[in-house]
Amino acid sequence: MLLGTTAAQAAVPVYGYKVVNVYPHDTGAYTEGLFYKDGYLYESTGQEGQSTVRKVELQTGEVVQRYNVPAQYFGEGIVDWKNELVQLTWQDQTGFVYDLASFKLQHTFNYPGEGWALTRDDHHLYMSDGSSVLRILDPNSLATTSSIMVTADGVPVTNLNELEWVKGEIYANIWLTNRIARIDPATGHVVAWIDLSGLLDVNKLPDPGNDVLNGIAYDAAHDRLFVTGKCWPKLFEIKLVPRPMP
Repeated sequence: MLLGTTAAQAAVPVYGYKVVNVYPHDTGAYTEGLFYKDGYLYESTGQEGQSTVRKVELQTGEVVQRYNVPAQYFGEGIVDWKNELVQLTWQDQTGFVYDLASFKLQHTFNYPGEGWALTRDDHHLYMSDGSSVLRILDPNSLATTSSIMVTADGVPVTNLNELEWVKGEIYANIWLTNRIARIDPATGHVVAWIDLSGLLDVNKLPDPGNDVLNGIAYDAAHDRLFVTGKCWPKLFEIKLVPRPMP
């Protein structure tokens, strides 16, 4: 059984990385959601009493706009849709919709289960909840319309966390690992893994058990991929490097 599993895992290509640029990141930011838009990073941070939505200058890490989420909520993933910003919360089954420009709260919405992360293409939103299933949401009503079961060689992939849409694929942090799954949204199959081992030594952080890799953003106009983690001091721009198959 072990040999079969090893062979199956080897069938999915694995990419390493090359660091292109390094930018500062707020070590007080418990990163739950991240995306890039019009020259800025937008970031959602977690922890009850500390959750925020932020607009961040890439080069300096300076927070240029901030909204403090009410203290009872644990902020999770965010995504933009038209002129709005949508945010999930972890276990309150409540989401928030803000005006993208002002961060003024427009309305709330509800969903069953937990909220972990969000991303989008031009037609739908995609939501993770920590399971192996990604929910597909109508971006206007925010209702779940269908779902995607994510598998690698037929085996469900759990702990799908922060999401990003990159060149027709969904990239997903796998919580508590150094890996990102590259998912084909049409099939749910993991078509490649990205191994970010060695990017940052989390053992040097104050809470290495929690301050894990989490946060993917993509600048489509300039083909730039950014990654960071919870309370990390750095945000990295990386290029993917193919690894030879074993």
